[in-house]
Amino acid sequence: MSLPSSPLSTAQQPFRGILLILLATFLFASHDALSKYLSGFYPVVMVVWARYVVHTLLMAGIFLPQSGLRVLRSKRPGLQVLRAVCLLGTSLLFTTGIRYIPLAEATAVNFLAPLLVTALSVPLLGERVTKGQWAAVLVGFSGVLVIVHPGGELFTPAVLLPFGSALCFGVYQILTRILATVDTPTTSNFFAGLCNTLLVSLLVPFFWQVPTWGHAVLMIALGTCGMTAHLMLTQAFRFAAPALLAPFGYCQIVFAGLLGFVVFAHTPSASAMLGIAVICLSGLAAAWLQKRG
Repeated sequence: MSLPSSPLSTAQQPFRGILLILLATFLFASHDALSKYLSGFYPVVMVVWARYVVHTLLMAGIFLPQSGLRVLRSKRPGLQVLRAVCLLGTSLLFTTGIRYIPLAEATAVNFLAPLLVTALSVPLLGERVTKGQWAAVLVGFSGVLVIVHPGGELFTPAVLLPFGSALCFGVYQILTRILATVDTPTTSNFFAGLCNTLLVSLLVPFFWQVPTWGHAVLMIALGTCGMTAHLMLTQAFRFAAPALLAPFGYCQIVFAGLLGFVVFAHTPSASAMLGIAVICLSGLAAAWLQKRG
């Protein structure tokens, strides 16, 4: 999307930024709920393929008339491909995980990604991480242990799927930070969508099932939710500072819990609620410590 005609300070319209990130988190949670529902009928590869095809077609319809193929020109195409593959790994692992794990719990485990970014920024970016930030990372991992405590219903190998998704998403965020210095968010998002559409299209013939008309509409809604959420997230940071918006990003876990209850009749256990709270608080603490430092 094009920038407004007059420059806006990040502090001038914070409420617009907050509203946009809340809408984005709701759409991300809706995207995950649709993925969970559709993966009960179709192979995960097909669901992920539909998500990226719709995402890419919508972005092409919005941005190609304005910018043409210039939108795909990257100064670091190799890193863009690697970033896209990390996002694809996140999609495949997380979508497979929510077939076996409730939506809220899987989303909470996936929110280890910001903590993993903190840990990975040392070897990959050469950044300094304080003892307080390392403590927040360890506390966040303890939250996962609370959710999947031995003897609990989630103490299964399936929990490794959202954890793997979080790891891929952490690397994806690191690469996004690197590429933000050379490419626009539009180029990065469009590049990732197109790259992953091509990659998954190589696999989908081996998993293809003809969807019903109703499910085809849901697949279109899936891709629309994903693409719109990314655009809203990008826009949110134009109107408010990242430090202000960071706490609102965790509303995605709340929305995931509500959708899990309404659509799948799942209520998180007391231990799961505690673990989710620990992960959220540790993530917020890490963000606050980074800002303070």
